[in-house]
Amino acid sequence: MSPRSQLTLKGPDFSRVIAGLWRIGDWNMNAQQRLGFTEQCLELGVTSFDQADIYGNYQAEAMFGEALALKPSLRSQIEIISKCGIKLISEHRPEHSLKYYDTCADHILTSVDTSLKNMRTDYLDLLLIHRPDPLMRFDEIAHTFSVLKQAGKVRRFGVSNFSRHQFECLHHRFPLVTNQVEFSPMHTAPMFDETFDGLQNVGVAPMIWSPLAGGQLFTSKDEKALRIKAVINNIADDLRVPFASVVYAWIMHLPSQPLVLTGSGRIEAVADAVKATTFTLSKIQWFSILAAITGHEVA
Repeated sequence: MSPRSQLTLKGPDFSRVIAGLWRIGDWNMNAQQRLGFTEQCLELGVTSFDQADIYGNYQAEAMFGEALALKPSLRSQIEIISKCGIKLISEHRPEHSLKYYDTCADHILTSVDTSLKNMRTDYLDLLLIHRPDPLMRFDEIAHTFSVLKQAGKVRRFGVSNFSRHQFECLHHRFPLVTNQVEFSPMHTAPMFDETFDGLQNVGVAPMIWSPLAGGQLFTSKDEKALRIKAVINNIADDLRVPFASVVYAWIMHLPSQPLVLTGSGRIEAVADAVKATTFTLSKIQWFSILAAITGHEVA
């Protein structure tokens, strides 16, 4: 494996490990330190960075843009991913009186323009619809994606947290390159609800958020978590690799070829994810983790 991998056969390269910037505002970094973190990611082969308009209470994109402004030449070396479609109640959006979804054309177009301004760039490499909206109109979204692509503002498009059917409804109208979903040893629904099967069927790789279960694999005292942790620890000891690297490798082993997101400002945590691209679990190791997850062997 390599930390770089094609997202689809026809799409642009994204790194197999993606630096998630959801909590960038909690990292207590100034702009120069954020720039340094970005450069350290690049040194590891991590070139893709995941954002959303709402991250950091609408402040995360601007914080990343402030760092990139210190070295504009970095823009051509990275891929920027962002999302839209959620409206939060926030002092930064005083017009919002309720948290709700909005996937109408006007909101998508406005959100993209704001993201471009905040991150001081002319284009996004990838735009995702953040959550499936019960009121979303697939034809309207597809047309809006076409407008953004023709304008050169967004190069590729995808969705996040969509079911297989929802993904296919939009993909049928406009080519999507990913579905970013939650998946970890503590949350395996996409492996069994056809999400991953459907993506593999059309040659599209998922992106995985919360691959370490939001830290539960390290801190939870739940019986299931402890059972999983024990098996992963044994494999990590046998392979002489970090615990987190085994988790990432277990996810990357899936035939849909998932790309995993990190969520930490510690470069060591990003390095653990990249380490997972340098080895492959045996089938016995992979299924032993699955057995720990389910509490029983396969039928």
